[in-house]
Amino acid sequence: MGVVKMASTIRLKTKIRNDITTVRAIIRHPMETGFRISDETGKLIPEHYIKKILVKHNSNIIFSCDWSRAVSKNPYLSFMFKNSKIGDKIEIAWFDTNDNSDSLETIIQ
Repeated sequence: MGVVKMASTIRLKTKIRNDITTVRAIIRHPMETGFRISDETGKLIPEHYIKKILVKHNSNIIFSCDWSRAVSKNPYLSFMFKNSKIGDKIEIAWFDTNDNSDSLETIIQ
């Protein structure tokens, strides 16, 4: 029996123009603050949010950030950087408070 790979929670797009690459990503994640009360149970919904984002360009970390409960559900991330070319690799990874993670790699186009 083979291992079934779940679809990635990350949608990642890149675009290069004049040696500047724009990276855009949307991450499917509930981003629960731990302060919201469930309508069904009347109890607090436990915190569950992305705490770290890492972005690599050709295996070198170029962007890292620590997130908190203040980031909205299904967050959108966009940034630009220099010194890249078509065919280079970009990888984005996230890590959350429940020890879940996901990553996705693409080629700059």
